[in-house]
Amino acid sequence: MQHVGSPLPPPHEPGHGAAVGWSQAAHHPGPPHPGTHQGSAPVPAAPPAPGYTPAPAGPMPPAPHHAPAPPGPPRGQVPPAPDTTGHVPLPPGGPVAMPSVPPATAAAPDPTGTTLAVLLIGPAGAGKTSVAKYWADHRRVPTAHISLDDVREWVRSGFADPQAGWNDHSEAQYRLARRTCGFAARNFLANGISCILDDAVFPDRPVVGLGGWKRHVGPGLLPVVLLPGLEIVLERNAERSGNRRLADEEVAQIHGRMAGWYGSGLPIIDNSQLDVPQTARVLDDVLARSIASPPAW
Repeated sequence: MQHVGSPLPPPHEPGHGAAVGWSQAAHHPGPPHPGTHQGSAPVPAAPPAPGYTPAPAGPMPPAPHHAPAPPGPPRGQVPPAPDTTGHVPLPPGGPVAMPSVPPATAAAPDPTGTTLAVLLIGPAGAGKTSVAKYWADHRRVPTAHISLDDVREWVRSGFADPQAGWNDHSEAQYRLARRTCGFAARNFLANGISCILDDAVFPDRPVVGLGGWKRHVGPGLLPVVLLPGLEIVLERNAERSGNRRLADEEVAQIHGRMAGWYGSGLPIIDNSQLDVPQTARVLDDVLARSIASPPAW
């Protein structure tokens, strides 16, 4: 049979639209095209609409090419969600708010069941690490002990040994360790875990000492000074080993600088005659008073 009229449209392919110049009748069945022989009398063609230009005979130009859509996940699969396991976004600023002062008629706060951030200050040999570990072990709520010395000793090659003296290299490593401890404390606190940090903070260096810890952790950090007598500090330092044992002259110098905390307003515990459990109980009493009346620092 001879075909009269425009050529047939190209076959439809995925990703291609309708061919240019083809009307809807080319894609949908309808009445026979005018001028074709269907075995009956021909039907006169309708006159063209005003302004209509018939499509030229011959092959049609190729349909415009569309870039394929980017491949999606396989059928039935959902794109994985971001890893949020064990992560709680840190609140803006310091996550530890200043403890609220309870009413005068309220009972004294119980520090053993409260989420706290504590900074235990003292010279080498004061017993900070032992007391902090014991205190964290015996609380009713989850509590972490963050030791500055332990974090500082994460540096293996190139470690600035304190026995070699104080220099810019050791100062930089102490600053880095304090920032790392501060971030760890904020992360624990944001997940509802109390923490106690220990550091030999000097009263004559407020920007590096208390000021730095306040920036790293938050304004609700509760500092407590552990300051036994010089004889006790020297005796305990002599029992230490490795790079944590300092020369007697350096221990005496540090202890003398720590005496500047007297009159600072911070709570001070003289644990010269106290063992570790007794010191931890005194620490709870001091913290209860600090929660009721936070120290100005």
